[in-house]
Amino acid sequence: MTISLAIVALAALIHASFQLSVSMLTLLSGHAIGAKTAHKKLLRLTCSFLTGAGIMTLLLISFTSFVFQQAFGREIPTIMWAIGCGLLIGLGVAVWAFYYRRERGTSLWLPRGIARYLSDRTKATKWSAEAFGLGLSSVIGELIFILAPIVISALVLIQLPPLWQLAGAALYTLISLLSLLVVYALVGSGHKLSRIQKWREENKRFLQFAAGSGLIVLGFYVYVDQVLSQTAFAQGGF
Repeated sequence: MTISLAIVALAALIHASFQLSVSMLTLLSGHAIGAKTAHKKLLRLTCSFLTGAGIMTLLLISFTSFVFQQAFGREIPTIMWAIGCGLLIGLGVAVWAFYYRRERGTSLWLPRGIARYLSDRTKATKWSAEAFGLGLSSVIGELIFILAPIVISALVLIQLPPLWQLAGAALYTLISLLSLLVVYALVGSGHKLSRIQKWREENKRFLQFAAGSGLIVLGFYVYVDQVLSQTAFAQGGF
């Protein structure tokens, strides 16, 4: 039980290290501050964004778990674990290679057309409902990278009792929001966005390396724990 929840927590922490949602939240906050938006309204906008991102993450982890539960029950084929581990390791290498563009600032891997669209939508957001929708779309926009942690977490969760499945899904959602919660707290307490952005620029390579390494380490651990151990057991033990 503890190991299963630890895997879910690590996967969620990797999810939290990705930066698209953080970029959109800082851009939303910067535009609101530049437009001299009242502090209470700024907090409502950022809280709505945070809520949208949290709900979409919870929906994704819950839906993926439900699909796997219906397909496999608690007897997950070894091939599914192998596929999940392959996704983790492959995406880890991809994060190392091209998560950030090779230019100044914190420009991400997104195609420029999509990046401009998200930027324009973020700048045009003035109401809480729009910010909520923006939070939803920020999670979908990074689905290609968060899919592997969600898949592995879902495979782990469906092996747990029902109440622990709910607790695990909630744990994943909460931890995945840590970076957004930090930005929300800093903006709410009056910290300058320029300092937040400067820190992100100075540490972007570390975040990139940490995210990629986390994916690879998690992939190898789950492979040893679920694939090699099951193969050894089927052959009569080590």
